[in-house]
Amino acid sequence: MEEAKAVDQNDVQQNKNIAMIAYLIFFIPLLAAKESKFARYHANQGLNLFIFSAAINILGSLIPVIGGFFIIPVGMFIALALMIVGMLNANKGLQQPLPVIGSFEIIK
Repeated sequence: MEEAKAVDQNDVQQNKNIAMIAYLIFFIPLLAAKESKFARYHANQGLNLFIFSAAINILGSLIPVIGGFFIIPVGMFIALALMIVGMLNANKGLQQPLPVIGSFEIIK
């Protein structure tokens, strides 16, 4: 797992709540805190989580029976766990990638 990156503490204190919101609605920090590297980082993590959740739902919908009874519930449980981890990281002021899906940088 990658190490947490050093961040500007003023940026963290000003945008911690916005960064936490990124895990619920990833584009809010892009609108509310355009200049914050901390908020943009967590917006990227939130986008990765959104893409993961969408992929799980699409895959679960395409596979009959197993998808609805196994893939979607397990995938959404994993997504919920990742969301909690991301929100805790944002609350602590860390720029630590989410396990497995956090290494993709979509928003620069």
